Amino acid sequence: MMTILRLQTFFLFSLFLILAYPMNAQTRSTEPLNPKQQSLVVISALTTTGDIPKLKQALNAGLDAGLTINELKEVLVQLYAYCGFPRSLNGINALMAVVDQRKAAGRNDSPGQEASPIDQTTDKYDVGRKMLEVLMGKLDNTAQSGANAFAPVIDTFLKEHLFADIFSRDVLTYRQRELVTISCLASMVGVEPQLQFHLGASLQVGLSEAQLKGVIPLIETSVNKQLAHTAEQVLANVLGARAK
Repeated sequence: MMTILRLQTFFLFSLFLILAYPMNAQTRSTEPLNPKQQSLVVISALTTTGDIPKLKQALNAGLDAGLTINELKEVLVQLYAYCGFPRSLNGINALMAVVDQRKAAGRNDSPGQEASPIDQTTDKYDVGRKMLEVLMGKLDNTAQSGANAFAPVIDTFLKEHLFADIFSRDVLTYRQRELVTISCLASMVGVEPQLQFHLGASLQVGLSEAQLKGVIPLIETSVNKQLAHTAEQVLANVLGARAK
């Protein structure tokens, strides 16, 4: 009789654990992203959508998590290439206000390192091409097809400016830059092809499948559920293609 009672008690306790803690499993899905990485995602998303009050909160959280002022500047500068100058400039103005407020409150945040000078003697197109090959994990032939071939000047701008002038700056790592980029693209409508490319690049530079999956709930809470669902579908396609 005692054995049956103990089994019933064990069953009821196990059922209680299953029913009582479903949210913990959902919370753990973002754990592979550390606090700095989570801040990068949220800051990028809110800069993209232009939600300045929430962005200021996220910038404060990012500084509290240990991101430097120069790292945050670099994030906001890079974002102009993806969500435009107006959103980027608004984000920089928000960061200025946050830093000033924290200084007034006695908070002395680390400025962080400055970007190393770019070697002006190098061929910027070649630098950008090699950077793109790092992100793709293969030789670059993008100049020969698609939009790059149809409008060669865009190929030049992408290689010389985006991937040479911006991505080559050493304030942020490649992983940080890709995390910023996918978070921005996931917060926009109609850019699934670009999001797909950068999700693949994120894996190529060392972000894990778990980390990329951890971006999704942050986009849902920072932007909206529909865009998070779209990003989740694009990520599933990228992971499915890599598994074949």
